[in-house]
Amino acid sequence: MGTNFKMIAKTLFGFEDLLAEELHKLGALHIQKGQRMVSFEGDNGFMYKANLACKTAIKILKPIHSFSVKDEHELYKKIYDIDWSNYMNEQQTLAIDATVFSEQFTHAKYVALKTKDAIVDRFRDKTGTRPNIDVESPDLRLNIHIHENSCDVSLDSSGASLHQRGYKTATNIAPINEVLAAGLLLLSGWDGQCDFLDPMCGSGTILVEAAMIACNIPANINRKEFAFEKWNDWDADLFELIKNTLLKKTREFHFSIQGFDIDFMAVRKAKDNVLNANLEDYIKIEKKDFFASEKESDKPLHIVFNPPYDERIGIHTTRFYEDIGNTLKQSYPGTNAWMITGNLEALKYVGLKPSRKIKVYNGALEARLVKYEMYSGSRKTKGLL
Repeated sequence: MGTNFKMIAKTLFGFEDLLAEELHKLGALHIQKGQRMVSFEGDNGFMYKANLACKTAIKILKPIHSFSVKDEHELYKKIYDIDWSNYMNEQQTLAIDATVFSEQFTHAKYVALKTKDAIVDRFRDKTGTRPNIDVESPDLRLNIHIHENSCDVSLDSSGASLHQRGYKTATNIAPINEVLAAGLLLLSGWDGQCDFLDPMCGSGTILVEAAMIACNIPANINRKEFAFEKWNDWDADLFELIKNTLLKKTREFHFSIQGFDIDFMAVRKAKDNVLNANLEDYIKIEKKDFFASEKESDKPLHIVFNPPYDERIGIHTTRFYEDIGNTLKQSYPGTNAWMITGNLEALKYVGLKPSRKIKVYNGALEARLVKYEMYSGSRKTKGLL
């Protein structure tokens, strides 16, 4: 076993408990929840596993240095003093992401620039040559986080955000983020133990994430690369072992996963993405108007969907959300229906009382994930059974 070290998994608002539970199930040690992040410990193999398997993580960071800093000059000096030859050489490329929450440091891009200056100056002073910057595909990606006077320097093991799973090549207007989709599904309690429907499936993201959860498929198994593959200590054999071990833990799924969309092009794109994810055996998508549909069996059904709203597409909000409520009430008995919307006013038009409301964010937009329980008979009757 390798030496354990601290890591930080970044996530979206409200997903901290979900991510902590994922990490616990994967075998992480010393898990601690923070704001939009979870810290934990593990070795290199676990870092590979977390990147491959975590459904609700955006980044997996490996902190390497922490120090106090009062101004840009001290930031430059302390970054310069780090022995960067432990992590890269002067022939390799570099990229730096910075986040700042400080009165002293107010511009993240300036912090990234000063960090870059310190690193390339050290290499130039030591070797006569400086590494170049490559924001697209660097050999080493760093994360600088400054909170007031505290600075954390981390290696970014993921590279591009982990929501970029690798299966989605076709999108529609305002596609839902893959990490957001997975988190919504987990918040809804989806575990693959009944039929599933996304009646407004768009490019199919919720469907794919639902199938991956149901079959226990590693979230990022289709991803082309991770940043750690360019690190000096990259162990390709260990990575393959971790990946194959995760794939052996997939499970069979004995129910149906369906998607509807009224737009023909959306259906085409969704089918392409499902094919890219190698999930065409599990997911059926068809062009269908949800408002003219009805539940196809008397078995339990789990619905999760992201309906359009007037910020994204021209719809008559009142009528549209009334139709959602009427369709669920009249045509989908025995269903748990979960819906996310960024149009908080529109919820009142659904005409159904949600049994749960969860605050989430769709990008920068505050949204609600709401649950409607549609019983086969009346709620009072159900209680007597």
